[in-house]
Amino acid sequence: MKAVRFHEYGDASVLRYEDVEQPVPGAGEVLIRVAATSFNGVDGNIRGGFMQGPIPVTLPHIPGLDVSGTVEALGEGVTDLAIGDQVVGFLPMAGDGAAAEYVVASAGILTPAPTSIPLPDAAALPVVGLTAWQALFDHGKLTAGQRVLINGAGGAVGGYAVQLAKNAGAYVLATAGPRSSEQVRTAGADEVIDHTTTDVLTAATSVDIVLNLAPIDPAQLAALPTLIRSGGVLVNTTVWMPAPGDEQRGVRGIDLFVRSDADQLSRLVALIDSGELRVDVAQRVPLAELSAVHAQAATGELHGKAVVVAPAA
Repeated sequence: MKAVRFHEYGDASVLRYEDVEQPVPGAGEVLIRVAATSFNGVDGNIRGGFMQGPIPVTLPHIPGLDVSGTVEALGEGVTDLAIGDQVVGFLPMAGDGAAAEYVVASAGILTPAPTSIPLPDAAALPVVGLTAWQALFDHGKLTAGQRVLINGAGGAVGGYAVQLAKNAGAYVLATAGPRSSEQVRTAGADEVIDHTTTDVLTAATSVDIVLNLAPIDPAQLAALPTLIRSGGVLVNTTVWMPAPGDEQRGVRGIDLFVRSDADQLSRLVALIDSGELRVDVAQRVPLAELSAVHAQAATGELHGKAVVVAPAA
């Protein structure tokens, strides 16, 4: 099969499009004919060698944490999936990913793919959708009527977070630049703060939850708890800067490490198919050109979610 691999850590040029032996599913696993994977920021950090402690991959390594595709073969003991099923999932970070024509996955991490969008586009959902869900509901304990500030709402996680928070009955304040402000407003934000002209620390006050998705200045991150009401929470995804809190007022700071969860993913899929959650895809790129996506991301030119489409069968 064709796959993209890196044999050494480095910049985007270490990614090679090459022939690789097709994997075989073991007990409890399935073989997926990949429709698409997507690019996530952590892919670039793994490839660059910056995540060797928390995410120890074996070289050569196939990237691609998101997968959408069709079940091609069943391993021993798999009874809840059938050949031909269309599925979506968040693959283990340290294992080989879906930047390939085929990938093996544990049956337990997969959920039926949305039926209302093209199968390749479903690869835009798992990692970023689960990040938004877990930030708001697992850690933020979001309930209707609360005020939520989403800092960095213009990115892929932010797009889902705005929609999910609004659907849950929250009042949503969101920061975004001029390029993405209209998209954030369309997603349902009640107030959009242009972070290029306005200081969020003066524009937003008395919120219950802050979701920080942006690689902001450490001093600004440290100041975010001042916007949060007593007993509230700051959930931070930029984990190289630990989330601050305010013990005296009971404001918690939580660093989010997203995890695969098939049940949560199935709830996100249901929201897509009911029309309550929109999947935005900025570009669709052939698998052979994955290195160009990594290069775009490294220079800050990658805007929105890139879906990486496997060769047709």
